[in-house]
Amino acid sequence: MLSDPIADMLTRIRNAAKAGQFTVAAPSSKMKVAIAEVLKSEGYITDYAVEGEGVEKNVVITLKYAGDEPVIEGSKRVSKPSCRIYCGANDIPRVRGGLGISILSTSTGVMSDRSARKANVGGEILCQVW
Repeated sequence: MLSDPIADMLTRIRNAAKAGQFTVAAPSSKMKVAIAEVLKSEGYITDYAVEGEGVEKNVVITLKYAGDEPVIEGSKRVSKPSCRIYCGANDIPRVRGGLGISILSTSTGVMSDRSARKANVGGEILCQVW
């Protein structure tokens, strides 16, 4: 059993990108699928798919590369199960001066920091990707 499944998914993505793999699989959940959707809409991954049935569901993520270099250079889990981090709409941090994104869980769903600022909503900062 994992104590932090989102951090596990981010670590799998980061390790697969550094190893030059094109796909990576992680156990599926609604939150992980929502995070994959945000990564796809922001252009950090090519695609994702949920495969399997029941307990054996996996989210399979197709990584994106620019030449030989992965688009995802790094990621960081911000809000952890032991220490949740929340912010208001005006306090959402910029990642690498706007070159990265923060992924937030808001009252209107999981979204990027740009979308949250545009919708003027705050929430829990799940992770940062650059």
